[in-house]
Amino acid sequence: MQLSDKKATLSFSDGSASVDFPVYKGSIGPDVIDIRKLYGQTGMFTYDPGFLSTASCESAITYIDGDKGQLLYRGYPIDQLAQNNDFLDVCYLILNGELPSAEQKLQFDSEVTNHTMVHEQLATFISGFSRDAHPMAMLTAAVGALSAFYHDATDITNPEHRRLSAIRLIAKMPTLVAMVYKYSLGQPYIYPRNDLSYTGNFLRMMFANPCEDYKVNDVVERALDRIFILHADHEQNASTSTVRLCGSSGTNPFAAISAGIACLWGPAHGGANEACLQMLENLQANGGVAKVGEFMEKVKDKTSGVRLMGFGHRVYKNYDPRAKLMQETCKEVLSALGLENDPLFKLAMELERIALEDPYFVDRKLYPNVDFYSGIVQRAIGIPTPLFTGIFALARTVGWISQWDEMISDPEYKIGRPRQLYTGSAVRDIKR
Repeated sequence: MQLSDKKATLSFSDGSASVDFPVYKGSIGPDVIDIRKLYGQTGMFTYDPGFLSTASCESAITYIDGDKGQLLYRGYPIDQLAQNNDFLDVCYLILNGELPSAEQKLQFDSEVTNHTMVHEQLATFISGFSRDAHPMAMLTAAVGALSAFYHDATDITNPEHRRLSAIRLIAKMPTLVAMVYKYSLGQPYIYPRNDLSYTGNFLRMMFANPCEDYKVNDVVERALDRIFILHADHEQNASTSTVRLCGSSGTNPFAAISAGIACLWGPAHGGANEACLQMLENLQANGGVAKVGEFMEKVKDKTSGVRLMGFGHRVYKNYDPRAKLMQETCKEVLSALGLENDPLFKLAMELERIALEDPYFVDRKLYPNVDFYSGIVQRAIGIPTPLFTGIFALARTVGWISQWDEMISDPEYKIGRPRQLYTGSAVRDIKR
């Protein structure tokens, strides 16, 4: 963060003295006004619901330019990473700031692989849930419970403890997600194997059974690995901000990540791809492609209550760069699995065509986002819809733990404490 040579001046219409605030520059992106002394100098707070104009922290991990449709991890464009690297490369990059050398990759991959097992007692813990419990409910609890089994590395002031906790979370999340899935089916858990890749191992734990051999499909493995890469981090979104806020109290990293998972569960955040697939399935059941035009007209009518899921984004005002990659991946998977004529994919393509041509959607910059295609890919792979957000959590864990570690390492970090504009009753006495 570099101090700019310009300042921001706050003036008041009632003649009160104006106040100057320093302006800081990042490496790229908008400048920020430092208002940390605002209350001390003026007795006032800023009012910013949703924190749409507030930088809550300084970070060097992820950068988004919504107008350009640009997403960078540590400076690298997301499309280059998704096309040239695997997920563990990206994990190393997000954690350490640079892509690994060949030697570093071997060491990092090996360390993650050797931490994929979870304490056997966690199987008993998960078995305490009803089999029809939502996967996110079980996952939130299971990740929080890790602190009860791996409390040997929860000293957040110790950099090595923080590093080990990060490795454990990245390594064990696929195992936990697969355990939650297998438990819901009443099938035995499949233990991880050290001779498989991170993503190949996850696919085997999800879909293998003890009765026969399981061979990982290379196209499916690469597709799921790309989904992980595209979801690894996304700046200061709701769940990441939750992890930082929870972690700012000094709690252990497992508890902070569990809080992030709980936040991600919301339909406006991680549940968006699930909502998108449900929209496509409902449309398919009510006329399919032939009814797309009629459906889109209802979307434009604000009184109809019909919503178009998977289009538009809180940050991106251009085509979501992850959506382009996800569309390519979707085609590859459907072709490899013999599902080229998948009705939902055809439906999705027709929705996209109309949205990119209709002035209503073009003027409002309602382009497809990553959720639009990721649900179709996961459905084709065989992942059940209720588990979509669990896959998102698995991928986002590296971003969450890196953001948490960055915050803990910042000498200026403080416990989060937003202010408020109070509009309730003033002081009053109880009437007797």
